[in-house]
Amino acid sequence: MSMETGTPADLLASHPETAYFWGRAVGDGDVEPGALTVRANDETAARRLAAVAGDEQVDHRIVEREYAHDTAVTRTEDEFTIQVFGDVADRAAAAFGLPVNGDPGGYRLDAFDGHKRQLLRGLLEGCGTVCFKSDAGTVGISFVHEHRALLERVRGLLGEVPPEAPTGDVAEASSGRYWFGLADEAAPEVGPWLYEGCEETGLFAPSRRRKLLKSLERAGER
Repeated sequence: MSMETGTPADLLASHPETAYFWGRAVGDGDVEPGALTVRANDETAARRLAAVAGDEQVDHRIVEREYAHDTAVTRTEDEFTIQVFGDVADRAAAAFGLPVNGDPGGYRLDAFDGHKRQLLRGLLEGCGTVCFKSDAGTVGISFVHEHRALLERVRGLLGEVPPEAPTGDVAEASSGRYWFGLADEAAPEVGPWLYEGCEETGLFAPSRRRKLLKSLERAGER
């Protein structure tokens, strides 16, 4: 698969494109009977996700979102929405153990074991945060989601990748959701590894990569 071909014959088959797509869908998406919704706040990534799904339709609106760790803080941002209708949602829920209508899921993502980099990149962009910690001069990478089971699965995936990626335990955030963080000292290795080769496929959000690389650059200047 490549940026030119872009549309896998089967959205549930194992490809770099589908790994990234389902990482995004699991991280920030909803599964309902007959419908799958995926959200992104980067237009380039949204159009790439739509192309992978075989649909060029992307809806855009301005939304007010709660901060990942604290719902008392909100911010206004773009939101792009991709919807896939038909039996894909039902098949994915059964194949990957995805939650339907808010029910807990099992998150069986082993189908993408050959494409962990793309899967984790999608998960980072779907439910991850990147920040520069000015006091410590380090980069913080964390994952936040309403389902603890997903975060435990993400921690397991990080433990299987080539760069050493130690993490903290999953804990409850003040928002009522759950979160865990990558050890700060691992960010300079893990961050660039996640985005290695992404320009060749277009499977990434340029705004998220810029923020990560800029944060790492600032940390390196300290």
